[in-house]
Amino acid sequence: MDAIEKRTPPEVRSNPLLKTIDFIDTQISRLEGVMLAFGVIAMTVNTIAAVISRFIFNDAITFTDELNVIFIVLVTYAGLSYAARNGRHIRMSAIYDAMPEQVRRILMVVMTSVTSAFMFFLSFYSITYIAEVYESGRILPALGLPVFYIYLWVPVGFVMTGLQYGFTAVKNLTQSDVYLSTSVKDGYTDTQIDM
Repeated sequence: MDAIEKRTPPEVRSNPLLKTIDFIDTQISRLEGVMLAFGVIAMTVNTIAAVISRFIFNDAITFTDELNVIFIVLVTYAGLSYAARNGRHIRMSAIYDAMPEQVRRILMVVMTSVTSAFMFFLSFYSITYIAEVYESGRILPALGLPVFYIYLWVPVGFVMTGLQYGFTAVKNLTQSDVYLSTSVKDGYTDTQIDM
């Protein structure tokens, strides 16, 4: 038995739909990892270069702010999907937590389905916005790049997030437990503070 089979729960190994979702989820996870790592590292290097240039050489690099905006957008929209995969989005769940498990599962399916549909709608809307920005011909003053490059990561992030929420809805429809994401079960860990 290889390492992937050891990490994969038995219910996923036996269900072809869950196998497909698990495979796609793994690929999205890799893409997110590359996007997040690249964005954070590039932003860090860019900012350090700007500080060194300004304080050591007494000369500012003019395009650092524009590059950081591109990297912030990249990290933000890759982070949406990452947070959805790990069940890390903010939840206001006082009423939800008081419900029986079967009602919570139904609510989770409804919430994740609606959120998934909304993410796909936003991805479509962001593509139309990018097309408008592209047609405007605006360029970044320091870099000289078209402004639409800044927004290219937005629909990618929305699609990945929509997939995550859709996968969570399917997981809740096919499993007996309630899931916040494809890999995170609903519930709280008991954290007791000893004084």
